[in-house]
Amino acid sequence: MSAPDLPSQIPADYFPVVDDCLYIGGLPLTRVAERVGHTPFYAYDRVLMSRRVAELRQALPEGISLHYAMKANPMPAVVGHMASLVDGIDVASAGELAVALDAGMSPSEISFAGPGKRPEELDSAVASGITVNLESFTELDRITSSAERLSQQAHVAVRVNPDFELKSSGMKMGGGPKVFGVDAERVPEMLKLIGERGLHFRGLHIYTGSQNLRAESITEAHDQIFDLACRLADDAPARLEMLNIGGGFGIPYFPGDTPLPVAPIASALERHLEIAQQRLGETEIVMELGRYLVGEAGIYVARVIDRKISRGHAFLVTDGGLHHHLAASGNFGQVIRKNYPAVIGNRLNGEPRETATITGPLCTPLDVLASKIEVARAAPGDLVVLFQSGAYGLTASPVGFLSHPSPPELLL
Repeated sequence: MSAPDLPSQIPADYFPVVDDCLYIGGLPLTRVAERVGHTPFYAYDRVLMSRRVAELRQALPEGISLHYAMKANPMPAVVGHMASLVDGIDVASAGELAVALDAGMSPSEISFAGPGKRPEELDSAVASGITVNLESFTELDRITSSAERLSQQAHVAVRVNPDFELKSSGMKMGGGPKVFGVDAERVPEMLKLIGERGLHFRGLHIYTGSQNLRAESITEAHDQIFDLACRLADDAPARLEMLNIGGGFGIPYFPGDTPLPVAPIASALERHLEIAQQRLGETEIVMELGRYLVGEAGIYVARVIDRKISRGHAFLVTDGGLHHHLAASGNFGQVIRKNYPAVIGNRLNGEPRETATITGPLCTPLDVLASKIEVARAAPGDLVVLFQSGAYGLTASPVGFLSHPSPPELLL
């Protein structure tokens, strides 16, 4: 049976509870911990990832290609699993490119984004035959040189910094002065140079923001993205083979958050696809998602090593912390700190209950994983679980801080 007081933003069918113990990947959490041999660790459920992709494909109109933004979770096993489910992968470094290629994704379905690609990374991209999303005129010059030096064709798209943004997004990546992409008003100039230099032009990448839970905001952004793409296509040196409309789909983290409704977004996209086919021809429309595909399928698990009372307040000190999960500590973009959903995984509904603050072992007051939350009264040896940990967890954290060991990751 499922725990009735499992945090409301965690779907009850995601992580079932049997005999008051959380299950992941069909196994009780206690057994998973024994299998790992020590804590802390991250665990990801492949079935949940597969289910999310399948549900999204069923909801979206035919003609939308799904790409995985692997910066959300670049664990090689996760990338390998996602490569079997999606149509392409977006990478943000040469290191990620190596993982994507090892996962078996075709180079023609790999794109490379990021505002600071090193010359040697561009060489690797050209040699691999992937698509590079150009983000500056300097990158255009460098990839032209790489193609000439390597005697290979360079496949390029232009990442556009639009003159609008994704409203209500957790992280805005378009509109106004931005380090990302080429300002929309300068894109025609770049498109002309791409044609003159004989590079293989693939299309446009227009990304406006991330972590959005408002369907109307995403739909409004799509309206503007398709309109801008159609206008820029008039200056393109060749037809648009693909248009990457980004993602922006968020997941619920905090009290009051509700899951993103996909149906209205899909309905609006149906209309856009018809118009795009008329104005752009046979252009592949790409939706690039990371967090939305894997974020809810992962948990971070740490063990309570001490329970102490300070002036009447309970603190559960664990062997995990912000060095492993910076986002949960609030130090990865939160202006006002909020708690990720957390439970005592091996006694989820246990009695008695208490209000406690869950911390890590680090010698800093910033090392807080959950502040003043209601949980079962825990003791040393119990397992703390942080949900919504499948994206931007380990690799987005300062693992070397205070020289604690790095936690393992499992794909179950």
